[in-house]
Formats: sequence, C-alpha cells, structure tokens
Amino acid sequence: MARVINTLRKGLPKGLEELEELAQLGRTLWRRRTDILAYFDIGASNGPVEAINGRLEHLRGIALGLRNLEHYILRSLIQSGQLQRRINAL
Repeated sequence: MARVINTLRKGLPKGLEELEELAQLGRTLWRRRTDILAYFDIGASNGPVEAINGRLEHLRGIALGLRNLEHYILRSLIQSGQLQRRINAL
C-alpha cells in the first residue's frame, strides 16, 4: 500500500494524467497515509465504532418525542447493544 501511495504521489502513470479523480485520490491517500498504513501494520479499524455511531444517529433522529433523559439513555443502550453490560441481573 505504501508503494501505491508513493507512486500516486510522484505522478500518475502515463495515459492517466487527465483523470482528476485519480489525482485527488492520490492527494487524499498521501494526507491520510499514516492512518491507512497503520491499519495494515496493526489491523485495527474504526468500523465497529462507526457502526455504533450510525445506530445512535438513527436513534437521535427517531427519538425526538422522548422527553425523559433516562428513557433516551436506555433506548441508546438498547440500540447500541450495550444493555447487558449495564444491567447486573443479566
């Protein structure tokens, strides 16, 4: 992956110079290279965090009628799958 990023950083291959999208991709990969290469070194991803965040954003959109903060917190825990950790009886 580092080789691909460096190749795009040095310039586009012949015949692809006119593709601005590919040039933009090269610039973005160069700016985010530490994050991208860290995934290949460590194997960590923020995918699970983004999945929970997406669920909570969806809940925020449908929970406009909840007036009780405790109910909102409980509903958030149900949506994110974290309810069993909060209840000692389970």
